[in-house]
Amino acid sequence: CSRWEEKRKEGGVKWMQLEHRGPYFAPLYEPLPEDVRFYYDGKPLKLSLATEEIATFYAKMLNHEYTTKEIFQNNFFHDWRKEMTSEEQEIIKELDKCDFTEIHKYFVDQSEARKALSKEEKQKLKEEAEKIQEEYGYCILDGHREKIGNFKTEPPGLFRGRGKHPKMGMLKKRIMPEDVIINCSRDSKIPVPPEGHKWKEVRFDNTVTWLASWTENIQNTLKYIMLNPSSKLKGEKDWQKYEVARRLKDVVHKIRAQYRADWKSKDMKKRQRAVALYFIDKLALRAGYEKEEGETADTVGCCSLRVEHIQLHPELDGQEHVVEFDFLGKDSIRYYNKVSVEKPVFKNLRLFMKNKDASDDLFDQLTPTFLNKHLQHLMDGLTAKVFRTYNASITLQEQLKALTDPEDNVAGKLLSYNRANRAVAILCNHQRSVPKTFTKSMQVLQEKIDAKKKQIGEAQEELKKAEDEFEDTKDAKAEANIEKKKKLLKRLEEQLANLNVQATDREENKQIALGTSKLNYLDPRISVAWCKKFGIPIEKIYNKTQREKFAWAIDMAGEDFEF
Repeated sequence: CSRWEEKRKEGGVKWMQLEHRGPYFAPLYEPLPEDVRFYYDGKPLKLSLATEEIATFYAKMLNHEYTTKEIFQNNFFHDWRKEMTSEEQEIIKELDKCDFTEIHKYFVDQSEARKALSKEEKQKLKEEAEKIQEEYGYCILDGHREKIGNFKTEPPGLFRGRGKHPKMGMLKKRIMPEDVIINCSRDSKIPVPPEGHKWKEVRFDNTVTWLASWTENIQNTLKYIMLNPSSKLKGEKDWQKYEVARRLKDVVHKIRAQYRADWKSKDMKKRQRAVALYFIDKLALRAGYEKEEGETADTVGCCSLRVEHIQLHPELDGQEHVVEFDFLGKDSIRYYNKVSVEKPVFKNLRLFMKNKDASDDLFDQLTPTFLNKHLQHLMDGLTAKVFRTYNASITLQEQLKALTDPEDNVAGKLLSYNRANRAVAILCNHQRSVPKTFTKSMQVLQEKIDAKKKQIGEAQEELKKAEDEFEDTKDAKAEANIEKKKKLLKRLEEQLANLNVQATDREENKQIALGTSKLNYLDPRISVAWCKKFGIPIEKIYNKTQREKFAWAIDMAGEDFEF
C-alpha cells in the first residue's frame, strides 16, 4: 500500500503529533543610506523611520501600472499619512509634491547588483536560504517529517489586489509574534517566539491542519501556515476532492432532469433555484455567498446576481434566447459572456426581472443556504464548487480525446493539450492581463522563425546543388550527399513547424491563465494518463512543484484512467 492509502483517522482528528518551529518572520526594515533622499515640493526632507519604510513601498512600485491608478494613490496616501509624525503631517499634504525617484533608483540599482553577483556569492545566498528552509520549513506530523507550504510571514507592503479592487494601495502591516496563534501538540517542543516577544496564543487543536494563523489587516481575513501541497495530508484531501466530483458523474443526468422539471414548478423559490443551478452547471459560475461585513469590493456570484448584471436578447448574432452577463466575480475579475440558453430558462429570467429595479436581486427568493441544502440532498458532499471541478475535468478529458492526433509530434500534442486546458480556463473565466514581456518575447520568437526560414532557403539551395552534382557525376558519394542534405532540410522544417506551434500557443494564451485550473480544478490523473498513453514526458505538463503536489496521481493513474 502506498502512503496515500494508509489508514485515515476517524472523527475529525487530523493528527496525533505536530511539532514545528513556528513562522519565520520577515526581516526588519533597514534604513536608507544618507545619500538616498526623499523630496517634498523640490526640497529634501528627512523622514522618520516608520514613514520612510512606507515611502519605500511606494517607491519600489513607481514603474508599475498600479501607481498610476487614482484609487491606489488615494488609499496609499491616506494610510501613509496615518503613520506619519504630526510634524510630517503638517508638511506632507499632497502626493503630487512627493518625489520618490531617488529611492526608486536605489532599489533598481540594488536589484541589478544582486543579478550581477558572482556565482560563488549567489551560491552563498542560496545556502543561507536553504538553511532557513531546513530549520523552519519542516514539521513532524505523526512521525513523518513533512514539508511546510509557506513558513514565512508576508512582509509589509502595499496591498495590490486583483482586477479593480477598491482597497488597492492600502498598507499591509507587519505581522508580529503578538498577532500569531500557534497550533501544535501538547507534548511537543512548543515553538519559541523571537526574543522580547510572545505569541498571541498557543493552541492544541488536532481537528485542524494549520500550524499557525493570524488576521491580516486589509480584508480582516485569517491567514494560515499550512502543510506543503506535496504532504500526505494535502494529497489525500486533493484526491478526495476529485473522488467527490467523480461521484457527481453518476448522478448528474438525474440532477439535470430534476432542475429542468423544476423550471415549471408552481413554487417560485424552486424555479429560481433550478435556473441558478442551470447556470452553475452550464457556465461553471461560483455560487456567490453572503458577504462578510466590511468587505467593500462589490463582487457577486450566481445567487447574488442583480437585475443590472444580465440583459435578455430574444435574438442576438443569429442565436435565440441570449443572456448577456456582465458582473465582477471573485477577486474583482469581470465576467462577461453572451450565452444562448434554453427557452424555459429565458422565459423564467424574464419573469424574475419583472417589476424590479436594476439593483434588485435577480434570485430574490434564493439563499445560498437553501441552495446548498438542496445540493447536499441531491448528493452527499455536493456544492457549487464540485460542479466547477466536475465540469472542468470532464471538459479537459473530452477536449483531449477530440484534439489529440496520435500521429502528431510532441510539440503538436502539447499544443492540443494547452488548447484543451484553455477550453477549461475559458469555462472557469480564469483571465490574466497580457504579460508585460509578451510583445518582447513574441518579437524574439518571430526573429527565430525568420532565421529558421532563411536557413531552410539555404538548405534548399544546397540540396539543389547536390542533386545537380549527382546528375553530372552519378557517383555514390554525391548520392550520399543528397541524403545528408535531405535529412538536414527535414530537420530544419520540423524545427520551423515547432516554432510556429509555439507562436500560435503563446498568442492564444496571452489573456488566459492556465495555472488556476491546472492546480485546482482538473483531476491530475487525466493529464497523467494522457502523458502515459501518448508517451509525453510528465515534465512537459507539470513543473517540479506541481509534480510534488500531484505525486499521488502520478503514483495511481495508468494510461486508461477515465475520470
